[in-house]
Amino acid sequence: MKVVAIGGGTGLSVVLRGLKHYLSVGASPSRPAAKISRLTAVVTVTDEGGSSGRLRREFRILPPGDIRNCMVALAEDEKLLTQLFNYRFSSGRGLRGHSFGNLFLAALTHLTSDFAKAVRVSSEVLAIRGEIFPSTLSDVRLKAEQSNGNMIYGESRITRTQLPIKRVYLVPDRCRPLPETLAALKEADLIAIGPGSLYTSLTPNLLVRGIPEEIAHSKARKVYICNLMTQPGESRGFSAADHVRALHEHAGRKLFDFVILNRQPVSSSLRKRYAADRSEPVLNDLDKVRALGVTPVLANLLVEDHVVRHDPPRLARLLLGLAAKQG
Repeated sequence: MKVVAIGGGTGLSVVLRGLKHYLSVGASPSRPAAKISRLTAVVTVTDEGGSSGRLRREFRILPPGDIRNCMVALAEDEKLLTQLFNYRFSSGRGLRGHSFGNLFLAALTHLTSDFAKAVRVSSEVLAIRGEIFPSTLSDVRLKAEQSNGNMIYGESRITRTQLPIKRVYLVPDRCRPLPETLAALKEADLIAIGPGSLYTSLTPNLLVRGIPEEIAHSKARKVYICNLMTQPGESRGFSAADHVRALHEHAGRKLFDFVILNRQPVSSSLRKRYAADRSEPVLNDLDKVRALGVTPVLANLLVEDHVVRHDPPRLARLLLGLAAKQG
């Protein structure tokens, strides 16, 4: 089958890390039976913070951080070369805070004058299993309308807002996806979106003209992987149905057949830690999800390691199981 995973941040990396073991390329007896003939990642490019933000401002390139994370997740060998791409300088004037992979992508972009080509070449260096496309090659930024009508600009301000967000927008709004992205969506058997920050990692991909339309028209299984926890500044107090509704509203249409929800309890110690930041497990309001025309799928997907994350192998098996029921 052909799979497209859409998102940004660390959430998309989790999905890719699980799915890559099912790719037919490089399959071996030590890996699960190959089920995926093509794996495509579509990555948001609105990041303005940290190393990516500095490179974006200083060199006028698209932010490389989320794409670098996806490369590392899809790398055939997550050892020395992968560690090198993830290496972050802890000292040095101008270098401190930058990751080697971000600098590598920035240098290749200037050498080739083509960010998409720089991504392809970097992917070859890491021998990644799959392909990675930025959601658009346009230099886009985010703006958000708050509940009081005020507009705020930039991803970092949106993540820190104390007021509920009504809607987010891309600036400029007339941006287009790569033709390769639309082709991958058209041919897909499974399209998965999430997990990730609702308004800064997931929604920006659905604001690129042509992407939500192609998803809606695709015959693929369309699955939203809901976040485990609410996120202060973006989705405080949001239930599962609230997440689905927000994505559908920004896409301008119903997209999902299924939403994957975690049913595994979060430990009391981590709940307390998250509560200090006004974050809590996402409420599974199943009746309201079904009322949106989306089928909830519950599973034990939780991994705890100082933070809560989805378990990549379990998530991959669940996704491929849903896709296998196609038709």
